[in-house]
Amino acid sequence: MSVLAQREAAALREEWLGRVLSTRPADRPAAEAAISGLYGLIGLAPPRFHWVPSPLTALTTLPPGARPRPGEDTGRLSDWPLIHRLDALAMGLRLDLETRVRRAHRGLDDWIRRDIRVPLERSIDGAFVRPVLAAHAPQRPRPDWYRTQGASWVAHYDALRRAGVVFPAGQSRHLDLWATAAASCGPWWPRQDVCVVSERPTVLRTEVWGDDGEVRPHCADGPAVRYADGWEVHAWHGTLVPPWVITDPSVERIEREENVEVRRCAIERVGWDAYIDRAGLRPVASAPDPGNPGHFLRLYDLRRETRVLLAVNGSLERDGTRRRYGLTVPGYFRDPVAAAGWTYGLSAEQYSLLVRRT
Repeated sequence: MSVLAQREAAALREEWLGRVLSTRPADRPAAEAAISGLYGLIGLAPPRFHWVPSPLTALTTLPPGARPRPGEDTGRLSDWPLIHRLDALAMGLRLDLETRVRRAHRGLDDWIRRDIRVPLERSIDGAFVRPVLAAHAPQRPRPDWYRTQGASWVAHYDALRRAGVVFPAGQSRHLDLWATAAASCGPWWPRQDVCVVSERPTVLRTEVWGDDGEVRPHCADGPAVRYADGWEVHAWHGTLVPPWVITDPSVERIEREENVEVRRCAIERVGWDAYIDRAGLRPVASAPDPGNPGHFLRLYDLRRETRVLLAVNGSLERDGTRRRYGLTVPGYFRDPVAAAGWTYGLSAEQYSLLVRRT
């Protein structure tokens, strides 16, 4: 791919990330017009709109004048009649456009999918879909409806149009409705008589973590996502965590935490050296890391018949540093090299033959 093409891809990714992950107030007239247009495509009159300050408010309160309807459980969004119909509407558009594009523009389509759609999909999934899904806890619904709204697929076909691919006027207008909705407001929930629409967050902090400009939610000193009503989500390098992990990651809380990923994030927030010192972890053994020359593997007793292997990443971070990280391993390991091999599914001897771990 040429340097020019790389720059064009990066610019389109940035443009669409800026639209979907914006913290500006919603453009309510544009959002309502686009959503009304989508209602019209499934044969319904424009709904009444009820705006809320956050996804949590949307899912925990009933719009004024609305009545509970059978099947409209917020934990089962895919069963909502209008969500099912609008999802099917978007799927039909994608299939129609895909058939047209793959037949005549396969190479261009492959490039846009790889360098624009996939990185956008990962970024939007992490910084938009997963934080919104946190409002559903503990229902854990399927993310399909929010991925439809996330618009990485819209950006894909928008990029094809900008590259000169011509779509039929009706399909192009339909695509514009999804594009406008994605660029104008937060998530929305369609019902027969009313559509609930969330404002955008007032705070959204991310970090770049991929080679293709991918971002993920992260903030080391506060919420990564915050809405005007105070609902917020904390994240550590892309992992959603309880607030205490960021605000007060004490040894006592870390010891009580059952979730391995949350515990890891809290320890990283403290820093491995500081955590080992404060928790009084007993060193078991250390050895040069054969998979990462110049660095050591260190094994410590942890708890519950487990040990922790402290290692240094074999590749550089974006800032030029090497991240230290810990991996829990079974308590029977006494050799750090054998423990490191186990994390890769290798024996100690096999791991020792690695040229460089990444």
